This record gives sequence, structure tokens and C-alpha cells, in this order.
Amino acid sequence: MQTAIASNIQIHEDLYQGSDEWVAARCGMLTASEMHLIVTPTFKAAKNEKERAHLYELLAQRITGFVEPHYISDDMLRGHDDEVEALGIYAQHYAPTEHVGFIVNDKWGFRIGYSPDALVGRDGLVEVKSRRQKFQIETFVTHAVAGTIPSDFVIQIQTGLLVSERKWCDFVSYSGGLPMAVIRVFPDAAVQDAIITAATAFEERLAEARDRYELVLANTRAVPTKRINREIIL
Repeated sequence: MQTAIASNIQIHEDLYQGSDEWVAARCGMLTASEMHLIVTPTFKAAKNEKERAHLYELLAQRITGFVEPHYISDDMLRGHDDEVEALGIYAQHYAPTEHVGFIVNDKWGFRIGYSPDALVGRDGLVEVKSRRQKFQIETFVTHAVAGTIPSDFVIQIQTGLLVSERKWCDFVSYSGGLPMAVIRVFPDAAVQDAIITAATAFEERLAEARDRYELVLANTRAVPTKRINREIIL
């Protein structure tokens, strides 16, 4: 089910992260989890191989409507289990949470998506990260007292706040056997402006690449093919 909380925001309430429906909803869209591919850690527009690869990946998805499968590692599987555990602890000790699958905002003339781990009331988000124990210790030593979060997650969380238009996000750092860290993050206008600047330029380049692709198709002998779905049987 989709809910519009503002004219530019759509919330897909019933999607579950990793499901076929969730993958389809994200097809061809810039998302918070991948924004680091087009914005550098110093908040500049990326101009490198990873950015170019992401442009062509999203363009291919928009052309075909198909998302190629990605490898699911042991860390990803552990992270899913840890997220469930961490959200239960958060709800018990901090605030009740609400599940939604995907949020889309198109206020900039293009869409950016975000999959929050949970919503809190009318104003909050929760973003859970499953951490190896050395990083959990570092988070307490370096970030918890200062009220900062590890730089690896800044762009994703600021994009999530931007897309959802919520007032804060609780960054939850979880490592089983160690205390759980909860650090509140607020919107940072400078970072969000950098994200929108980079995303706008990215969308313009993607549109130009699509125009070139269609021009080449119109002027060459390109033979169409059919996609073959191959299932690996173990």
C-alpha cells in the first residue's frame, strides 16, 4: 500500500527490504544507500569509475525494467538478523517503531528513494548498522560522546532525512555482546545541498546518456534479444 504524506512523498508501507516487490520499486532510482557512489566523502560530486558504473546500471534498469541479482554475503545475512534484534531493543528502551518498506520523494524533478529501518512517531527515523566489534568499540570511543556518527554513514543518513523530510534519525550501532550505541542525527543543510547538487548533475548526465543510446539504436542495425531467466539448481 502507498501513502502520500505530502504531494511529493510516497511511502510504500507493505514492502519488505529484499523482496521482489521492494527491488521492483527501487528499479532505476537513485537511493540513499547508494548515494555514496555519486557523492564523495568531502561532499563533492564524484567523477570516477564507480560513479560512471552506477550511472549505466541505473540507465540499464530504466531501459529494461530489470534489476540484475546481487550477491548476498554472510555479513548481509547477519546484518538482517542483527537489525531485527536491534530494533527490538530500541523499541523496548527508547520508543515504539513503525515498519515501512520504502519512501520516495520527487520534489527536485526526479526521484530519490530511501528504505528506513523504522519510523518513530511523526518526526523520527531509525537506521541500524550491524558492526564488527572493533568498529563498535571505536564508535563508543570516538563518536558516542561527541554525538557524531562514523563518516561512512553520513551521506546515507542525510539522504534519508532529505527524502523523508523528517526531523531526526537515530543511528543505532549494534554488535552482539557489546552495548548498543544510539546517536541522534539532525538534518545538515550543507550536506543535503551537496547531495542534491550531485544528484541533479547525475540525473542530467543519465538523461544525456539515454538520448545517445536511443540515437545509436535508431541509426544502427541492432538486433533485439530476449532475456533468459536461468535458475541455478544446487
